[in-house]
Amino acid sequence: MRRSFLLGLSGAMCFVFVLIGAGPALACGGLIGPNGGVSLVKTTTLAGYHDGIEHYVTGFSFTGGTGNFGSIIPLPGVPTKVEKGGNWTLQRLVKEVTPPAPRPGFFDKAAVATAAAPAEVLQQVRVDALDLTVLKGAGTSVGTWAKDNGFSLPPDAPALLDFYANRSPIFLAAKFDAAAAAAQGQRQGGVTPIHLSIPTSNPWVPLAILGLGKQPAEFIQADVFLLTDQKPSMLPAPAAIGSDQTSTSGLVLSRSQQSSASLISDLRSDQGMGWIPQTGMWLSYLQVNTPAVNLHYDLAVDASGAGAPSPVAAGLPDGVAPAPEAPLKAPGHPLAPAGSRDAWIWAATATGVVALVGSWAWTFRRHAEA
Repeated sequence: MRRSFLLGLSGAMCFVFVLIGAGPALACGGLIGPNGGVSLVKTTTLAGYHDGIEHYVTGFSFTGGTGNFGSIIPLPGVPTKVEKGGNWTLQRLVKEVTPPAPRPGFFDKAAVATAAAPAEVLQQVRVDALDLTVLKGAGTSVGTWAKDNGFSLPPDAPALLDFYANRSPIFLAAKFDAAAAAAQGQRQGGVTPIHLSIPTSNPWVPLAILGLGKQPAEFIQADVFLLTDQKPSMLPAPAAIGSDQTSTSGLVLSRSQQSSASLISDLRSDQGMGWIPQTGMWLSYLQVNTPAVNLHYDLAVDASGAGAPSPVAAGLPDGVAPAPEAPLKAPGHPLAPAGSRDAWIWAATATGVVALVGSWAWTFRRHAEA
C-alpha cells in the first residue's frame, strides 16, 4: 500500500511539473524570415533630436540564412545624410540603462504620394554588407519596387505600407548581402549600425512595422532610446515600469532622467555623434514587449515641451491606443505579471492534487477489499 501511495504521489507531482514547465516552452518561439531560416533579433533604436534634426540610429543584426534579405523602415522625411552609425553608441546606451548593480512639418500632407506612380529612388548608400536605398512613393509602389529588387514580402505588407505611405511617402530599404558579410569577416549576429539625419519638426519612431510578417501571437521586443533637449511627451503614453498600463499599449518607460556626464562624453566621442551638445540631453528608455496583434501604432514624440505629440504621427487619429485584441503576456512568459504565473501554477497544482487524491482513494479501496 505504501509503495502504491508513493507511485501515485510521484505520478501526480510529475504531472504538476510538466504543466508548469510547459508554460514557457509554449509561450516562446523563433522569428523566422520568409527567406528560410533567417531570424531578425531584438531591435535597438536611438531617436535623438536637436536643432530640428532627428538622428535615427539603429542596428541590423541577422542570424541564420544565406543569400540576400533585408527590411523596410518608414521615415518621417527625406534624410540629408545616410551613413554608418557609431561603433558603440547603441551598446553604450544599453549599458547606461543596465548598470552593474522651423523645419518642414512632420508628415507634410503636401508630400504624401496619392498616385500609384513608380517609387522614386532618392539615395543609395552602401554600408558594409548593407545596401541602403531611400525611396519615395505610395505603399503599392514601394511594395512593387521591393519585389522587383528581391524582397520577399509577407501578405500583410501592402496594408502596412499603406498605413505609413498615407502619412509619409519616404521609406528606407535595407538589403543585407550574406555573401558580402562573410567576405568581410562579419560574424552572424554581428550588428551593423546606420545613422540617418532627418529634418523634421519632431522625432518619431516606427513601431508597427516590427510586426510585419509576424503571427498575431508572436511577441515583439524592442528597446527604444530617446535623446532630447528637454523631457518629452509621447503618444501612446508609455506606462512606468511595473504599472498596470502595460496592458493597454505594451510600452514601458523604464528610464526618464537627465543624461549623465559620462554618457554624453562617451556618445560624443563616437563616430558621427558630435551633434550631441556638451551640456547634455534628456534620456528616455522605452521597452516594447507585446504580441504583434497589439502593435498597430507608432511612437510620436513632442520634444518642444508643449506636451502635444501628434496623433497622426502615432497612427492614432483619436489619440488613444485601442484596447489589446489578445492577452499581452501569456502565462509562463518570463515577463508575465506575477498573477498570471500564479494562476497557472495554482491550476497545475490543483490538477495534481486531484490526481493524487484519486490515486490514494483507489489504492485504499483495493487494500480494504483485500
